[in-house]
Amino acid sequence: MRRSIIIDCDPGVDDCIALMAALGSPKELDIRAICVVAGNVPVETCYRNARGVLALAGREDVPVYAGCERPLSVEPAFADHVHGESGLGGAVLPDSAAPLSGLHAVDYLCETFGNAAPGSITMVITGPMTNLATALARDPKIAAAVDELVIMGGAGTEGGNVTPHAEFNVFADPHAAEIVLNCGRPITLIGLDATLQFRCTANRMQRMLASPHSAVAAASDMIAHVNAVYGEIYGAEGAALHDPCTIGYLLAPELFKVEMVRVSVVCDNAERRGHTAVQAPSSISDGAVIGWVTGLDAQPLFNLLIDRMERL
Repeated sequence: MRRSIIIDCDPGVDDCIALMAALGSPKELDIRAICVVAGNVPVETCYRNARGVLALAGREDVPVYAGCERPLSVEPAFADHVHGESGLGGAVLPDSAAPLSGLHAVDYLCETFGNAAPGSITMVITGPMTNLATALARDPKIAAAVDELVIMGGAGTEGGNVTPHAEFNVFADPHAAEIVLNCGRPITLIGLDATLQFRCTANRMQRMLASPHSAVAAASDMIAHVNAVYGEIYGAEGAALHDPCTIGYLLAPELFKVEMVRVSVVCDNAERRGHTAVQAPSSISDGAVIGWVTGLDAQPLFNLLIDRMERL
């Protein structure tokens, strides 16, 4: 069944790859809009990058809405040391000729969910959850229109990638994450425990470099930059492809192992800011019960995402 989806993101290298894979899957995914939020880079850079992906894909019919410039309560944090100042690593995307949208992403979410049938829209979030949290705070009733939230964020056994305790998207706005995870709608959360199993190894990079398709070539330029950063900062071979896992999950959920868990977010402890406590549903009374992805089948997932980018 074709899903109606809204993608909320902070492009960002891996967000761009997720967008391209989604745009290459029109039979399965009806992309209503792309919302952007400050995260990997400032929101104006995210807005330009999302529009650039649409121009590259020839899909400028999809509207882009710029959202929140800063988190709900904490000081902003960016990841341009990983993604580069442009957010695109070494890639250059075309300029978009599409008209600019003057509507704020939060206004778009409130209006769209407010007018939608119950359980009719899936929302994919691959950045800080500020936009949706702000919309829910404004009008909690809009949650009824959500079919499922598929979110890249959090860490359990893997600890974190921005501090020893926290994954970046949740660290960037823990208060927003707490609101969204407790909204009462079905949630699948794909955190570092799963995404660190999905790396762009040398063999996978060679597969991308051999592709004649412009989208894959752009993705290769992006990932080459992040691969170098991963080697320097983390001493790891192959950058983790975090955000594309959300699109892979929508297209082929059988490639993912999901367990029901209870998740709570640390908001007010500076040292453990953004920590996601992941425990069995019966073990504690606090936190939302959600689907937590613990594993994935990496090579079929990689093949699937490349195939979809090559359809653009």
